[in-house]
Amino acid sequence: MEIKKLNIIITLGLVAIIGILIAQLLWTRQAYKLEDTKFNQKVNIALMEVVDKMSEGKTSFTENPVQIVANDYYVVNINNEFHPTVLEHYLKTEFTRFQINTDYVYALYNCHSDQMIYGKYMSSHQEEPSEKVIKFPKHKNLTYYFSIRFPDKTTYLISSLRFWYVLTFALIIILLVYVYSIYTIIQQKKFSELQRDFINNMTHEFKTPLSSILLATESLNKQEIVQQNSKLQTYTSIIIDQSHKLNNHIEKILNIAKNDSAGLSLKTEKIMLLQFVEEIAENMKQKNENLKIEINIEPNTSVIADHFHFTNIIYNILDNSIKYCETKPHIIISTEKDSKGLYLKFKDNGMGIPAKSIPYIFDKFYRVNTNKSDEINGFGLGLFYVKKIVQQHHWKISVENNKDAGITTTLFFPF
Repeated sequence: MEIKKLNIIITLGLVAIIGILIAQLLWTRQAYKLEDTKFNQKVNIALMEVVDKMSEGKTSFTENPVQIVANDYYVVNINNEFHPTVLEHYLKTEFTRFQINTDYVYALYNCHSDQMIYGKYMSSHQEEPSEKVIKFPKHKNLTYYFSIRFPDKTTYLISSLRFWYVLTFALIIILLVYVYSIYTIIQQKKFSELQRDFINNMTHEFKTPLSSILLATESLNKQEIVQQNSKLQTYTSIIIDQSHKLNNHIEKILNIAKNDSAGLSLKTEKIMLLQFVEEIAENMKQKNENLKIEINIEPNTSVIADHFHFTNIIYNILDNSIKYCETKPHIIISTEKDSKGLYLKFKDNGMGIPAKSIPYIFDKFYRVNTNKSDEINGFGLGLFYVKKIVQQHHWKISVENNKDAGITTTLFFPF
């Protein structure tokens, strides 16, 4: 993915999450205001009911007897004489009826001197006495108004909005995780780019001297003194053969690096599978005299694939089957069909793969840890390259151990 596209995606994602978080905070604030207004309304109505009952329905007010002095402080005027016990009883009754379940403090004031005569802290959790006798004494000029204060109002409102706060907290966690993930992705991308640049530079630096070695060795091999000496011919052939192998490894690394950076451009075409596989099998047999390949493919079977990369896929699969075989290699290539697609199977008689290693054999630079692996040169890139090409064709590849010996590698071509 290009840097510009990645930056755009990161920015859009960050803006979206921050926007959602800001909207959530605004909604939470609005919900708190609505809850505060609802609480004030319930308290106001409850206190109006208290006034009405304490005046026995005889009091008429031109103004609201309940005044909100502060956010959590209310003053109630009553044009009647009352006793604290009576007030307490009606406050509990009405607050319970209107579901005002928070602690409060009430105080009684003398109307003439504005001095507090009595006050008490009421908890929503305190127990009622088992027997309560309510008296209605008549004391002239005892009290004419009282006040109510809710010291835990803010805590009470926040607890009633705990879902909103939990959701907001979750969004903040998501934002932090997103930022951390983006930071990790950027660091990994930088590391990947450094690694790819290093591989590209290294392989290009290797190709120049390697080409010189191949040209010099081929020229040397044409000299009469070399052609007349069998030992010199053997040595030059070994140099040429190993140089070609090293060149193939370098090309494979370059292809993988190119695929990681921009993706390989595939030139797909219709390939007749039987003829295609037979040609590759003949080339493999020429290099390996003991190799036996059986091909059971229907003549008219065809696939749509990139000729060059499909050749590399089959070559890598056959090459692995040959290299990791301790006896004479015997490979059976067959096809099967069902309603989903075509299956191309490569069954060999090699040494097999430990079950715990099968999930990792397509990973970059991964090699199965066996004695045979130590004897065989490689970088662990063959099957990684195969997997990449298979994915780019939208195919599937799988490997499983045979019951007797060896493995079966299956390529799946969906219809």
